[in-house]
Amino acid sequence: VEITGFSRDEVMGQSLVEVYITEEFRASVKKVMDNALLGEETSNFEFPLFTKDKRRVEVLLNATTRRDVSDNVVGVIGVGQDITERKQ
Repeated sequence: VEITGFSRDEVMGQSLVEVYITEEFRASVKKVMDNALLGEETSNFEFPLFTKDKRRVEVLLNATTRRDVSDNVVGVIGVGQDITERKQ
């Protein structure tokens, strides 16, 4: 939320991939998230994202599988870091 400028209410229930990812990166970001749901985590994946005010920012993503006490996959925790300045 901090990177994009959108409020929590604006992003809840929205598809990260379909709404906020640039078209050329949708398939690769979807694959990273789908793989995390299968237990295959990804570190240091870079992709562009558009902010609420239409700026393009470069994001470094870590997608971690979230499991319950029985080790069943229950979701994905995605942590993104704005690396735009570093990329310039």
